[in-house]
Amino acid sequence: MAYWLMKSEPSVYSIDDLERDGSTDWTGVRNYQVRNMFRDDFRPGDQAFFYHSSCAQPGIAGLMTVLEPASPDPGQFDPRSEYFDPRARRDQPAWLSVRMGFVQKFAGVLALDELRRHAELADLALLRRGNRLSVMPVSAAQWRCMLALARKLK
Repeated sequence: MAYWLMKSEPSVYSIDDLERDGSTDWTGVRNYQVRNMFRDDFRPGDQAFFYHSSCAQPGIAGLMTVLEPASPDPGQFDPRSEYFDPRARRDQPAWLSVRMGFVQKFAGVLALDELRRHAELADLALLRRGNRLSVMPVSAAQWRCMLALARKLK
């Protein structure tokens, strides 16, 4: 099993939306590195932290799981979509999405500042300067540490 951290602006799609919907297609990612992770590394059963970004209180808001292997992101084919890509063809899609399922909403948000306080998370990609990826891998040790911190939230 692999572990991930996936960012979304809560004004666009939040942990509350995922809890209500039960599952969602994680679409609109237009970064080749993330596309390759979706294609090569994401597997059903993998776990992910849902991270609220670009908001008043950025941080980890809950857990989700990968439900299905990556599939073509439908927005790339729709000229009305903000994610339309005229280079994409149905027989050779440029972009992928993954189906994610709701697991748990935390009692609060595990804040970015709190993550920075723990030496065992020093190598977490989220905490590295200049890292702008919306999806990033998390090691098993980092996962256990962050999960323990999240369980202490009230």
